[in-house]
Amino acid sequence: MNHDILINEPWLGWAQELQALSQAGLYYSKDPFDLERFERIRDISAQMLSYKTGISTEKIRELFCNEEGYQTPKIDTRAVLVQDNKILLVQEKDERWSLPGGWVDVNLSIKTNTEKETREEAGLDVEAYRLIAVQDRNLHNTPPIPYGVCKVFVLCKLLGGAFQKNIETVDSGYFSLENLPPLSEGKNTREQIAMCLKAAQSTSWEVLFD
Repeated sequence: MNHDILINEPWLGWAQELQALSQAGLYYSKDPFDLERFERIRDISAQMLSYKTGISTEKIRELFCNEEGYQTPKIDTRAVLVQDNKILLVQEKDERWSLPGGWVDVNLSIKTNTEKETREEAGLDVEAYRLIAVQDRNLHNTPPIPYGVCKVFVLCKLLGGAFQKNIETVDSGYFSLENLPPLSEGKNTREQIAMCLKAAQSTSWEVLFD
């Protein structure tokens, strides 16, 4: 299904709202009958999302239905390392390439998570020092997903290290915008990489945000 059509379809917003309402209800309600109803609403919304997106209900429950409290977007950090106007990408097991990064762990900050993910995925020690952009994933990346994600792009300085194959990535390299490999577009697009390269060259970059 076309990305723009899916984003604009009202059912996606309804299903997301049902997820959020049921999660809040499960957290704040005390009545056992209400808790059962909220659990059922959560189940139905997960099935709706699975049916319309093709994402398995198990995956949606893993991402959505194990959380408690008021539902908020997840945070994904992406490290930007540039040398000679080329940007560092890591190759994942599906042979597509992305900026090093991932979900922010509960005990880490944007800065420390960016540095940790770069060390784990690229084998490099870096200092995350400048914010480039904070983006709503579903406004920029495909395929659209049924939960909120804030993508944070952070410019980094290389301190040392070398790539080692690991459980998440199989290769790494620096690429120019004109010679990009196949991208994992759910994690980064050509437009996002162009944005990051432009930010690295700028001495007066203003943070972009949705």
